[in-house]
Amino acid sequence: MEAGGSHVLMKFTIEVGRYNPEGTYADNAKQGAPYPAPWASSPPRRYQTYEVDLPEHAVVLDALIEIREYQDESVAVRCACRSAICGSCAMWINGHANLACKSKLQEFTKDGKTRVESPPSMPVIRDLVWDMKPFWDNHRRVTPWLVNKPLPPPMQEYRVANEAMEELIQEVTCISCGCCLMDCESFAVNKDFLGPHALAKAYRYAGDPRDATTQQRLGEYSKDGGVWDCTHCFECVQQCPKGVEPLEQILKLRRMAVNAGFTHNAGTRHADAFAESVKHSGRLNELTLLPKSVGFFNIFGQLATLPSAINMIRAGKLPPIIHKTIPGVKRIKAIFDKVGGRFK
Repeated sequence: MEAGGSHVLMKFTIEVGRYNPEGTYADNAKQGAPYPAPWASSPPRRYQTYEVDLPEHAVVLDALIEIREYQDESVAVRCACRSAICGSCAMWINGHANLACKSKLQEFTKDGKTRVESPPSMPVIRDLVWDMKPFWDNHRRVTPWLVNKPLPPPMQEYRVANEAMEELIQEVTCISCGCCLMDCESFAVNKDFLGPHALAKAYRYAGDPRDATTQQRLGEYSKDGGVWDCTHCFECVQQCPKGVEPLEQILKLRRMAVNAGFTHNAGTRHADAFAESVKHSGRLNELTLLPKSVGFFNIFGQLATLPSAINMIRAGKLPPIIHKTIPGVKRIKAIFDKVGGRFK
């Protein structure tokens, strides 16, 4: 079938997750949305199927607008620029965060259909429109602006060396769409975690030589819910539509914080224990990793880990009592010595 004499129309099937305030998570599972942890408590929804005829190059947003305008005006979807600039149309597509305006239907059609819905780890306003309040709340927590140094104002604009700003170019491309936070497994189970977007923004300001509060920022970012709560799931790297790679910015903040002396925390102790174990034996000593991370003399912290230890024993995953050194461990130690730094 031809459209306008040039474009071939194709039939696409779209499953839209409609917000269902009367439902439960169990209803989600019955409808084919058995979200694994950590999204098991996602807002209830029901799924409605639509068919649309669109050109082969059409994107998911084209289909949603077609549905809203010509089939069901009650479908709620948020969009603006349609050019992958504003970030408004970020949503879950086939189980992961994407911008609907740049997701080609042909590429996202699986088993003959494309499923779109609001992100399970976020509150829902209606249908595909999710509440960005948690996103912006965390954004504000990192003080997303520069604090002037107490210096006399210059006669002309402030100048910054090119090499200093080149370190920040990657983060500046962020469009605040929320894709990274939508798929962040740490945030899904811990709402106190600042999240990849906020921490990437945090690096943009902490790494700016014009800022007067870098030391204070690093202290705040090193607290619970900050840089050390990232578990390296890499979802933010994979789903960011602009290549910001928030995890890379989080790792930079960690290094800055450690170099600034903010090391009295479980995250730094965990990194130290990890490196010490590998350097000593060539492999990770899981039996001592958790006690060293929590702190050997932190009695309450140690007691809090008992349920996890008991579960590991029940599952038959107790680490070996005798920790053995691998052959050729001298080569591992040589690598540490060559790299140097904190773990030499």
